[in-house]
Amino acid sequence: MMTAGKTPRALPDRGGVVGSELLPIGRRVAYWRGRRKMSQQVFADRLGKSKSWVDKIERGARSLDKVSTIQDISTVLRIDRAVLLGRDVQLSDVDEQAEGVDRIRAALSTYVPPAAQVARNVEHAWITYQHARYPQLTGGLPELLIGTQRSYAHEPGPGRVPLVEAYRVTAALLVKLGAAELAWLAADRAMTVATGDPVLVAAAAVQLGQVLRATGRARSAVSTMRAAAYRIAPPDLDGAHAPRLSLCGALLVQAALAAARHGDDHATADLLDEAADLAARVGDGHDHDHHRTGFGPTAIAAARAVAALELGDAGEAVAWHEKTIGRDGWRWLPAEHRAAHLVDAARAYLQADDPATAGRVLLDADHTAPAEVRHRPAAREVLAEVTRNPDAPATVVQLSATLGVSA
Repeated sequence: MMTAGKTPRALPDRGGVVGSELLPIGRRVAYWRGRRKMSQQVFADRLGKSKSWVDKIERGARSLDKVSTIQDISTVLRIDRAVLLGRDVQLSDVDEQAEGVDRIRAALSTYVPPAAQVARNVEHAWITYQHARYPQLTGGLPELLIGTQRSYAHEPGPGRVPLVEAYRVTAALLVKLGAAELAWLAADRAMTVATGDPVLVAAAAVQLGQVLRATGRARSAVSTMRAAAYRIAPPDLDGAHAPRLSLCGALLVQAALAAARHGDDHATADLLDEAADLAARVGDGHDHDHHRTGFGPTAIAAARAVAALELGDAGEAVAWHEKTIGRDGWRWLPAEHRAAHLVDAARAYLQADDPATAGRVLLDADHTAPAEVRHRPAAREVLAEVTRNPDAPATVVQLSATLGVSA
């Protein structure tokens, strides 16, 4: 029995109910907003209201008497309207129901796209990469990776190749953007998923070679790429299919470039000569981009220019560059490949003490594939170096200023 004159002791707050006495509706709103881990601003945004409006409701400074508004609030908070109105609902039931709805929502959102759709998405990603549309690809890759991973988990057979290819294009992009260690993770996952399929392993190994060079593991790259190339090499070159020759040749090119970075000119020459023999059998052309390697005689000429640059022979690099862009196959290389080569050629002209030509070549690269110059850290470094030279073309200086590249 309660003693007269004494205030009844408040019972613990249980989601808007204090004993048998109901808290104001604003307090119940505040309670469930906290349970849903929403700030007042987030809650207000989802309701289409202001933060001030929410604050007044929760403090009781403003009444909440519109049925439609109460329904909107209960929807955002994922609770039954009866809870906000203070009707007798067990909190354990409310929590269990809300959690059950959340699980259903998660299940419905876990969409597994058909394998054919995933394959088309990966194809589009590669096309985007080869056109050097790096910002667009960066924005779309997270969703692509989630889709390919789910597809592979759902159907390992048809989902395997798209997942390997998604990891490959991810690794290639990350190397471009200067995130080589993260690219290593993507390349490693590609190799893991490809295990057991020699062709897929070889395709994934091409990006592994790029990652090894980008992370300063040139010596390891030489042995790894050479082994991968010989593993995929057909016993009879005359009767071999172009896709397999392209993979083998692309791996030999990766080994050669790694050898050049390591300073081994003899191994570089031998590996490039081997690759050139395969390239002559593959040929150049718009339909010769097997396994996204861009492999062919023109690609070998471009690789010789890069190798000479790595070995410190700028004159040789410039000579091979001029041979490369003079070939008929030059126009068949993907825009990304051409622009990347032009950036390397600009470096060669700089080392050959010809900054004016370096600037013009760099502008050609920007015209061919703007993102290669504007979003690739290595290219921006070349741009800064060209700009520092007093003989730099005015257009290069202007481009540098536009991009905020400090000289």
